[in-house]
Amino acid sequence: MVQGTTSDAGKSTLVAGICRVLYRRGVKVAPFKPQNMALNSAVTTDGGEIGRAQAVQAQACGIAPHTDMNPVLLKPNSDTGCQVIIHGQVIGNQEAAAYHDYKKTAMEAVMSSWQRLSQQYQAVIVEGAGSPAEINLREGDIANMGFAEAADCPVILIADIDRGGVFAHIIGTLALLSASEQNRIVGFVINRFRGDIALLQSGLDWLEEETGKPVLGVLPYLHNFHLEAEDAISNQRGQDKASENKLKVIVPVLPHISNHTDFDALRLHPNVDFHYIKMGDYIPKADLIILPGSKNVCRDMQYLKEHGWGRALTNHVRYGGKVLGVCGGFQMLGVAIQDPYGIEGEAGAHDGFGWLMMETTLEKKKQLKQVIGQFSFADAAMTGYEIHMGVSVGPALSRPAIMLDDGGMLRAEGAISDDNQIAGTYVHGLFDHSSACEAWLKWAGLEQVEDFDYEQIREQEINRLADSVETHLDWDKLADYLPK
Repeated sequence: MVQGTTSDAGKSTLVAGICRVLYRRGVKVAPFKPQNMALNSAVTTDGGEIGRAQAVQAQACGIAPHTDMNPVLLKPNSDTGCQVIIHGQVIGNQEAAAYHDYKKTAMEAVMSSWQRLSQQYQAVIVEGAGSPAEINLREGDIANMGFAEAADCPVILIADIDRGGVFAHIIGTLALLSASEQNRIVGFVINRFRGDIALLQSGLDWLEEETGKPVLGVLPYLHNFHLEAEDAISNQRGQDKASENKLKVIVPVLPHISNHTDFDALRLHPNVDFHYIKMGDYIPKADLIILPGSKNVCRDMQYLKEHGWGRALTNHVRYGGKVLGVCGGFQMLGVAIQDPYGIEGEAGAHDGFGWLMMETTLEKKKQLKQVIGQFSFADAAMTGYEIHMGVSVGPALSRPAIMLDDGGMLRAEGAISDDNQIAGTYVHGLFDHSSACEAWLKWAGLEQVEDFDYEQIREQEINRLADSVETHLDWDKLADYLPK
């Protein structure tokens, strides 16, 4: 199990790297995260929903993602509440205090998934959540040491030297663990180091002497490294791009933005000048504005209106700009959103932006599907996935954006306005495949689109990570914990 001294210490990347190293060695390996709190998710082959990071880790293992890889997923929809997903299916919304009482039941789901994976695979590489030293969350913990103790699992502790205070992070974390938990830690990994390793050696020697535990490796800072984020939006702009033939694309950073990994391919694309725009920041001119997914659509739509995005969209469309709504963003483009059951907050109805003649009702059952189809506006195939609780109806849907293949039957999906300036869809992963990405960019006004294979880049980056992990970890010190 990989646990971190802090959030974003490198747990997800280290698990992905170890998984790919073992996969390349011929080991049958799978990832596992007992509990994940994230708004980036993926649809599995067994029709459930898991954290996006575990889907990426499954790719590193050369296997399809499965709900057992992340049995408990929490998707925050307010400052104190979240949607609780067990074994890929929504069981309802809970406030933080109520979920704390529910942990015993959640732990049963965690252990059943763990046991199934352990029976199917030679190695299961586990990712913790946040930090194991959050003393206010220790009681009933299922995400870190609570799971490690129950499963009798050895733990690697990773810390990020790039943020500073790495030795304090490690020593402080150890100090807040019980004796049995301290004994469970088999060594440390220091992440994102840049500089001369000789200048760090005295600190490593002190750490080993002080704790009696080995440093298992120092991983270098990988410049321009890309791996889909578990939750936080990356500030990395991607590769340097020539100033010519670029489409300017902006996406507002909603307070409850979800599945922003939809836009990673655009962020890295050589023909796209991509920017995330925070609430309250100046809204620049663009060729394409994309309204992203949201875990609280009505509240996020209100934030957009309060921060001038309604006027900005009106001016943008008036001067010929294109607008694309994805999932929750698609719902916002309609006339109204009904939430009769209080799925995402207080029950009630809210006015949309009114760009598409449709209304959306949030239902209790979540739609979870992997989909394939054909665009209605281009001769290009597409694949993706649906994750939504909204059902939209109205005349706008008579002009769909996509025709999906539902087991040999065609299903109209999404909408495009009569003037071809506004489009919306429930499908995520719109830009992940080269032909689909090219079709959307041409729809948005880009005449010449360079070949760009995001899937290949994702594979290259996983292998680049694995090369670094294989080189810089001391595998001899880990030998007792890995398949022979």
